[in-house]
Amino acid sequence: MGNSLGKLFTITSFGESHGRCVGTVIEGCPAGLSLIEADIQREVDKRRPGAVGTTKRAEEDKVEILSGVFNSHTTGAPITLLIWNEDIDSSEYERIRFLPRPGHADYTAFMKYGGFNDFRGGGMFSGRITATFVMAGAVAKKLLRLIGVEILAHTIEIGGIKAQPKKPDEVRQNIDQNPLKCADFEAAERMAQAIEKTRKARDSLGGIVEGLALNVPAGLGEPVFDTLEGDLAKALFAIPAVKGVEFGSGFAAARKRGSENNDPFTIKSGKIITKTNNAGGILGGISNGMPIIVRVAIKPTPSIARRQKTVNLRTMEVADLTIKGRHDTCIVPRAVPVVEAMMAVTLGDFALQAGLIPRVLR
Repeated sequence: MGNSLGKLFTITSFGESHGRCVGTVIEGCPAGLSLIEADIQREVDKRRPGAVGTTKRAEEDKVEILSGVFNSHTTGAPITLLIWNEDIDSSEYERIRFLPRPGHADYTAFMKYGGFNDFRGGGMFSGRITATFVMAGAVAKKLLRLIGVEILAHTIEIGGIKAQPKKPDEVRQNIDQNPLKCADFEAAERMAQAIEKTRKARDSLGGIVEGLALNVPAGLGEPVFDTLEGDLAKALFAIPAVKGVEFGSGFAAARKRGSENNDPFTIKSGKIITKTNNAGGILGGISNGMPIIVRVAIKPTPSIARRQKTVNLRTMEVADLTIKGRHDTCIVPRAVPVVEAMMAVTLGDFALQAGLIPRVLR
């Protein structure tokens, strides 16, 4: 089954958008890690709605630790983390049960599971499940801090409006200063205006999130198939609405010459580094010690209030569909902590595989 991710640090996601709860089970977390619910709650709160054009679904998202933690430390047993679903209204989904929403997984889920899938709110294909990713990421972040690795993500584009490049210090300082999680304040204001204009037009916007992993040691990755960027991309593509992932110069590398795209090596303070970072911190599927830079393309929210064409799965006739309910005009800001989480989960797993983090922390 495809609900688990990782080899040594393994997460299993469970739950559905309008089911009783959503949660995650983490296996392989070393014993002795200091962990309380507030550590996880802090990360989960980052994905709550609040920016212009976000959903009116007001879940408390209160985290509960059900197992694997005793006396505020991990025990080595599986860690079960849970959030109850409370603000649920499934009436709209009952109305359109047999009218698959364009851009959603309604049709593909119906075909794969023979109509037995939980269609309410998109079931396990909803952005709601990303709360489980963020819970797991909170634990992985704590592990990575033990070896000095820091994960940051920020909004760099919404609706074609691009933020100016910012250094990690600026990103760290600025991302919590506006609800769009954009380190460029001027661009954030224009993004907010575009979202509001689009909301009034009953449409939606997509964008791009950039993820940064700092102080990553060289040597993480297991070629040839379990490459670092390969596993990072797999984790990031598990986020609903992600349609593209690129590292470093990404697709722009195809338009460069080798002399432009190569990163010359040098030595600084006795450490081997590269003068540029077109590789995005990864060569041959292995981290090279430079910051890992990844950009994630988020498609526009498929649930829009405009009339759309679909088919009726019972009558096999073309039908009109107008979606009602509580949907985000732009989900990009809420994806920022999810990108951080999936990067942390993947890097934490590779750090354990490399033996950089012991199985018992003392």
